[in-house]
Amino acid sequence: MTEPIVHAPASILIADDDETSSLFLKRLLTREGHNVSIVGTANGVLSACSANPPDLVLIDLVAPEGLGFEICRQLKENTATRFIPVVIVTSQSDKQDKLKGIDAGADEFLSKPFDAPELHARIRSLVRLKRYTDDLESAEAVLLGLGATIEARDPCTRGHCQRLAKYATTLGRSLGLDDSDLSALDRGGFLHDIGKIAVPDAVLLKEGKLDPQESRIMQEHPVVGDALCAGLNSLKSVRPIVRHHHERLDGSGYPDGLKNTEVPLLAQIVSIVDIFDALTTERPYRNARPHDEAFDVLSSEASRGWRDRALIDAFASVAREASRRDGPQPPARNPEASRPPDAAARDAPPPPAMNPAAPRPRWPRDERLD
Repeated sequence: MTEPIVHAPASILIADDDETSSLFLKRLLTREGHNVSIVGTANGVLSACSANPPDLVLIDLVAPEGLGFEICRQLKENTATRFIPVVIVTSQSDKQDKLKGIDAGADEFLSKPFDAPELHARIRSLVRLKRYTDDLESAEAVLLGLGATIEARDPCTRGHCQRLAKYATTLGRSLGLDDSDLSALDRGGFLHDIGKIAVPDAVLLKEGKLDPQESRIMQEHPVVGDALCAGLNSLKSVRPIVRHHHERLDGSGYPDGLKNTEVPLLAQIVSIVDIFDALTTERPYRNARPHDEAFDVLSSEASRGWRDRALIDAFASVAREASRRDGPQPPARNPEASRPPDAAARDAPPPPAMNPAAPRPRWPRDERLD
């Protein structure tokens, strides 16, 4: 990763309705080459940060409008501005004020009168961290873009990532998962198959069943995807989804043959909604299946010990509730998809022998479901 230019001029927003104080602070900062703007109202600060996020915000504790803590809190709660460093400037030394500032999410405190060297050093430190964060966000954005590129290679899966992210987060929310898990499910929907960037088109788009060597290549994609995400700490919670969304609870999945609770919950969720989307999406070799039929297939997989029935039942419940609320949804269509029927799924491991008494899935034996 390229080393960020940490001493380059920063864009700094001063939130202060005291003209004398704000102009003095602006002069101190512009001498260091920073680009400084001044806003005197709470709404003005929030609007300016949303429209053109600065590298750092300096907020006077009692100005503008005596809402310093509230401005800080709103900036930190907004996903678009939460990583902007916020410095609270105060002439007070009340410990309670500092505790309130910490609770609101402030990154630093500066006391009046300013010590110029300390002011510049703290700003440089915060801007440096901000630019490291920006670099990491850019790297994550590149990976998310790669996820979309994978989808674009195969017209049969158009819109698949967006639907997976929606289904997974809907199910996760119904299970009471916290915001960090919901965020992981959302990004996991886009990144789960990113490892297919290493799968040649001759394998990924082959018009027919894969031979054993091609199957081995295809089944490496979760490991490749995990390695691609390994360099970003921000994707730590997404990596188990990427690596394990082809595992089965009976140990017959890949790449690690995990069993039962060894399979991470978030990976199980993505696996279930992945199969559901494959079954309910129109493909060139078959029509989209009705939702109830797709849930019958998932139920049969639970009977074989591949899936967690409680998760399937929870997903069926939220899907049916959404259908009652929004009306029946038309099947996802892929008008540009043109592959013949024998382009069916190839990267799933072969199913084990079935109990003749068990309900049989209503899809071709080798049909791809991810």
